[in-house]
Amino acid sequence: MKLRFNTAVGLYLISLLLATAVHAQLRLPKLISDGMVLQRDTPLKLWGWASAGEKITIRFNNKTYKTTTGADGKWQVKLPPIPPGGPFTMDITGTSRLQVKDILIGDVWFCSGQSNMVHQMNIHDVRYAREIAEANDPQIRQFWVPTLTSLQGPQRDVPNGQWKPAVGENIRPFSAVAYFFAKKLYERYKIPIGIINASVGGTPIEAWTSEEGLTDFSALKATIEKNKDTTYINSLTRRPAVSANRPAPPVDLGLAGDTKWYETAYTPKGWHPINVPGYWEDQGIKDLNGVVWYRKEIDIPASMVGKPARVFLGRIVDADELYINGKSIGKTTYMYPQRRYPVPANVLKAGKNVFVVRVTNNAGKGGFVPDKPYCIFAGVDTVDLKGTWQYKVGLVNRPLTAGGFGGGNPAGGINAQNQPAALYNAMVAPEINYVIKGFCWYQGESNAGKPQEYEQLQLTLIRDWRQKWQQGNLPFLYVQLPGFMDYTYQPTESNWALMREAQRKALSAPNTAMAVAIDLGEWNDIHPDNKKDVGERLALAALKTAYHENLVSSGPLYQSAMVDGNKIVVSFTNTGGGLVTSDGEALGEFAVAGSDKKFVWATAKIEGNTVIVQSDEVDNPQYVRYAWADNPVNPNLYNKEGLPASPFRTDQ
Repeated sequence: MKLRFNTAVGLYLISLLLATAVHAQLRLPKLISDGMVLQRDTPLKLWGWASAGEKITIRFNNKTYKTTTGADGKWQVKLPPIPPGGPFTMDITGTSRLQVKDILIGDVWFCSGQSNMVHQMNIHDVRYAREIAEANDPQIRQFWVPTLTSLQGPQRDVPNGQWKPAVGENIRPFSAVAYFFAKKLYERYKIPIGIINASVGGTPIEAWTSEEGLTDFSALKATIEKNKDTTYINSLTRRPAVSANRPAPPVDLGLAGDTKWYETAYTPKGWHPINVPGYWEDQGIKDLNGVVWYRKEIDIPASMVGKPARVFLGRIVDADELYINGKSIGKTTYMYPQRRYPVPANVLKAGKNVFVVRVTNNAGKGGFVPDKPYCIFAGVDTVDLKGTWQYKVGLVNRPLTAGGFGGGNPAGGINAQNQPAALYNAMVAPEINYVIKGFCWYQGESNAGKPQEYEQLQLTLIRDWRQKWQQGNLPFLYVQLPGFMDYTYQPTESNWALMREAQRKALSAPNTAMAVAIDLGEWNDIHPDNKKDVGERLALAALKTAYHENLVSSGPLYQSAMVDGNKIVVSFTNTGGGLVTSDGEALGEFAVAGSDKKFVWATAKIEGNTVIVQSDEVDNPQYVRYAWADNPVNPNLYNKEGLPASPFRTDQ
């Protein structure tokens, strides 16, 4: 017994020593790593961890810096301003030694937001095929912050991540907006550009704001406090006990039989015609949430056989899996990505090929989104996939009820990435010591349901991040939401227009700039393909705001309106070389109203740097709106520099 006791004690002491040694190991944050870009011409911070009281020596750029870790094991040193250049190597020595290689000195931008900032070059590899094929920008580098959340509080580091240059295939995971922003700046100044990209699709602005920043929002503060209670969080995700009376979940008939509906041995019976693209609710299938199978025999020419091919299936609401000749080709689990699936060279055959798509829809209209590409191509040959297919319903979701099954999550729980401060804690807080040039922000879609709150939330985020970085009023550049959803041909109310207004009002904060993107949207895609113009408009904003160049960086912005009899005279800032229409046609998207605020379309004409608006239907106009819709049909007011006017209204 004595031997066993001593052995146990010995093993415990060894494990404790090992744990202490690991904890005390000299360590750097993931951001301070090979290939990093450090901010030029300003004092810098370097930091890391080691054992308490450990002496740390940093050798960099022919200079030596020394410090000692605190009781918490953290160390930090400040470096003097360094002009742009590189590459450099940095040596950090304590009881062990680390080396950071290939360091560049340039400008660093913190890029954040939701999916339109996330969207990588790889997702847009058709539109930007040439840019990807020719990518050779070793002095443009991105650090992609992994998607993480924390409900407990700010984290000190991220678990992984590395700097990558925009060279060759490395460019594919670059944020497309951030890359084109960085490329424009690099072409202008020929200095290294670093991008720290912390962005997550489908996330609200409050998730990116710190707990301290949300002090004035009592409901959000209460949620943050509640979320710190792990017992409460665990109770939300605990699956309820299975009831003997609960009905079994519905079964997809297409997967239930001995022969699955996608297999080549399957003989279709009871299928009905349906058009692709199109939503099934618009083609005789009423209020169906569930699974619908699509099937079509496609003639493939012999010239396409034996070659790798690609299938474009536009976009599908919500999820899909494609089979060709019984083989699974690709699948997507949510509605937003464009479906672009590679087809191995041994799949296609000359003549008839059976294409089967299993489509799952959870809410709203399901099916294939119109006005997207639907084809298969290999080499120089392309086969159109649009037209009449056959369909059969595999599963109908039951309405979600207590204890029942449906489109929801029977396990309950919360989506952590949508909780206030959760993304700030895990994805922003670890970066706040890293000195930067400014911020780029592209977000808003997830807050469009409550646009009235957004102005204060965005101003709060701007103030919060500036306070956290402690670099003064850092430039804050952001994108105003583009057009999206159905076109409307009568004056209407719009949450997306209200969101754009809230975004425009955030220009009241000093040292901010907004890239107007009203003309860059797609009615059927919340992720429009044109990311280059967005990035370059952000870069224009940077040239003016961060680099203090004397140029026109924005389209016309509403300044004032004056009633003059039966007309309203609207004045603008940022008129540049003068107001014009983008298409040479008459101005569109202007509406006026009297005191009743019932808006009607108006005629509008440019006079100097003003627009004169009137309507025969309103003798005494009081209010004017421009491009006030989710997706205005023809917002064609620009300045001569080719930048569009921001939507506005005067009836706030």
